[in-house]
Amino acid sequence: MSFPILRGSSLRETEVGKKVTVHGWVHSRRDHGGLIFIDLRDFGGLLQVAFHPESHPEVFKLAESIRSEDVIRVTGTLITRPASMVNPKLATGKVELTAEELIIFSKAATPPFEVSADTLSVNEETRLKYRYLDLRSERMRRNIRMRHRVIKFLRDYLDKEGFVEIETPILTKSTPEGARDFLVPSRLHPGSFYALPQSPQQYKQLLMVGGIERYFQIARCFRDEDQRGDRQAEFTQLDMEMSFVGRDDVLMLIEGLFTQLVETLYPEKKIMQKPWPRLTYHEVMEKYGIDKPDIRFGLELTDITELAHASEFKVFKEAKLVKGITAAQSFSRSEMDELEAFAKEEGAKGLASAKVTADGFESQIAKYFSLELQKKIATAMQAKEGDTLMWVADEKFKANEVLAALRNHLGDTLKLRDPNLLAFAFVVDFPLFEEGKLENGHFAPSHHMFTMPKEEDLKLLDTDPAKARSYQYDFVLNGYEVGGGSIRIHDPKIQEKIFSLIGFTEKEKQYFSHMLKAFSYGVPPHGGIAPGIDRLLMILQNEPNIREVIAFPKNQTAQDLMMDAPSWVSEEQLRELSIKVTKRE
Repeated sequence: MSFPILRGSSLRETEVGKKVTVHGWVHSRRDHGGLIFIDLRDFGGLLQVAFHPESHPEVFKLAESIRSEDVIRVTGTLITRPASMVNPKLATGKVELTAEELIIFSKAATPPFEVSADTLSVNEETRLKYRYLDLRSERMRRNIRMRHRVIKFLRDYLDKEGFVEIETPILTKSTPEGARDFLVPSRLHPGSFYALPQSPQQYKQLLMVGGIERYFQIARCFRDEDQRGDRQAEFTQLDMEMSFVGRDDVLMLIEGLFTQLVETLYPEKKIMQKPWPRLTYHEVMEKYGIDKPDIRFGLELTDITELAHASEFKVFKEAKLVKGITAAQSFSRSEMDELEAFAKEEGAKGLASAKVTADGFESQIAKYFSLELQKKIATAMQAKEGDTLMWVADEKFKANEVLAALRNHLGDTLKLRDPNLLAFAFVVDFPLFEEGKLENGHFAPSHHMFTMPKEEDLKLLDTDPAKARSYQYDFVLNGYEVGGGSIRIHDPKIQEKIFSLIGFTEKEKQYFSHMLKAFSYGVPPHGGIAPGIDRLLMILQNEPNIREVIAFPKNQTAQDLMMDAPSWVSEEQLRELSIKVTKRE
């Protein structure tokens, strides 16, 4: 007679008295008073199973041979645990299965680390090499389970909003934009290469030309760039594009989508501000020194360049920018030395500081400032007695970069960053081209070359392109850029103008001839955005990097240690692809 096969972790008191079959991994084993107890683990959690020598001696004898991580199947009767044995930490803590039949599917070798514990303390290289074991840990199972739920929520929400999910090609064309492409050689066309998509940008715009109007995709993207904690060579984004929309239409949709996602799937978290604040690029660079600010805490930056130039401190007098942070805290000499070392690691020449007292600055550089000037600086920085002022003097971009990093560092060390507080915000009005950056004498796009300039700034493309603003917008959360997007150029003449300003030759423009050709047949105004699913989940799951929310990530050098990739291929394969390798490490 067969019995229903159920997931053990789903059993509750309502099933007490039923005979069921469960299967999974042996999470742990305990021998007590002649009985054997095991915690049986499946993807959903744990169920306690008891083996009794009197009632089922053969099953008990077989159970004596099982060890942690063995894969088994057990048939038995579900009973209620005695009140003294209830485990309130488990969803199945009020019941246990009395084993009557046991099958051992496979025996497990001793794992290189304990999967029943939180594996974050295990060497990451070891975890990635044995990722299939790491995935058995409760934290990783929880992350994978929430990843599924988040993606399902995104799909369901957008379906109700009239979006159509469409897969765009993975084998596509290499074009001169963004990061380095991953190239794929073509056997049928010797000497020619496909590129793996850095994003479906061109395809989704062409879908708008095709009249789709509302598209989305859980898109796999590939960028051959250096790895960081919030980057991977391959990653997943929620790719979206809409026709007949303006900037506010896109932002309102995103705000509604992710507000509802958090309130539904993460009720323990609090959204800091609703509606989400919209901050201009100029505003965030002035206040936070970075275009992806963490606004959960203060420590905003203050520009004191004019006041600093009035001092006798040579470093300040000659600096292009002097900017600082006011911390409502006193620091010891050793703590200030550590902060200065941190600033120098970020590229600063030094970190000047002063403690505000009733008699003026307490600092090695106080002698270079008159008492009146000290008071003016303290007032400008909204400082009070007992506060510590810190300054960086440098050119604009370096000073902002260092202070932004220092601000985030202070946010951590002073415990100002609440992981359950979600500070969503939009950053808007980006410059069309990167500030102060030219590539071979030409402008570098701030976002990408398909971003629409603001209408009131179109005339600046002919007179002063560096001052032109764009319809780029970023979606930021707790100090990370979660997604970027823009209203796109739909006028071929404007697109050609942008190509020229960024220095494309006529040959390079031909890489995009398919886009310009398509636009000649009638293209609607359109725009979109692409939030990063890995990065969003990293924040929501309170994980230190995105590798913790990806089933099979690469390591810091873009290697798959489990599969040993990338790897060498045979000479025969290379010949078939008309490839000759000139360098092997």
